[in-house]
Amino acid sequence: MTEFEKKQSGKIYDARDSELRSLQYRAKDLMREYNRIPAANENEKKRVLDMLVGAAGKNVRVNQPFYVDYGSNIFIGDNSFINLNCTLLDTGKITIGKNTLIGPDVKIYTAVHAKETSERFWEEDDGAVYVKTWTQPVRIGDGVWIGGGAILLPGVTIGDHAVIGAGSVVTESIPAGAVACGNPCKVKKRREADI
Repeated sequence: MTEFEKKQSGKIYDARDSELRSLQYRAKDLMREYNRIPAANENEKKRVLDMLVGAAGKNVRVNQPFYVDYGSNIFIGDNSFINLNCTLLDTGKITIGKNTLIGPDVKIYTAVHAKETSERFWEEDDGAVYVKTWTQPVRIGDGVWIGGGAILLPGVTIGDHAVIGAGSVVTESIPAGAVACGNPCKVKKRREADI
């Protein structure tokens, strides 16, 4: 199994792998190109975004600047909007449903490291120390609104039509139709109208 295959399947992988580094370098170059495009040049932004992310549906808007790790693990549904200064650390898959709004400064993380220091690193024969990483996907449903400054941690799912309050830290999955906020993010009420 290659390091890429390990990464994609949620196993511990070696981020120093040359294939993975090449994929990251490509993404960083495309990301810089995207962020330098004049804001009004919608055609050029779409062209570069389509090369950067795994898939972007119809009528998707991603405001600049936009930050990614690999880019290719990001899948954005039709009519969705990502506001400025968002970071999608897509070492694992990030799925964003259709008709979803993501506020400014939102961070979505899929990389995981062990809580125990002794399990977080490995040491090579030459004494060099490296970080062990694995991934957990993040799934955001249809019709979701994520308020500015929210952070979504690895492995969470945000159900269809949920609302996540600004500044929330989402540590556990949030069900469909919920209005949730806080650190850690907790359900405050349920809405049935959109479900």
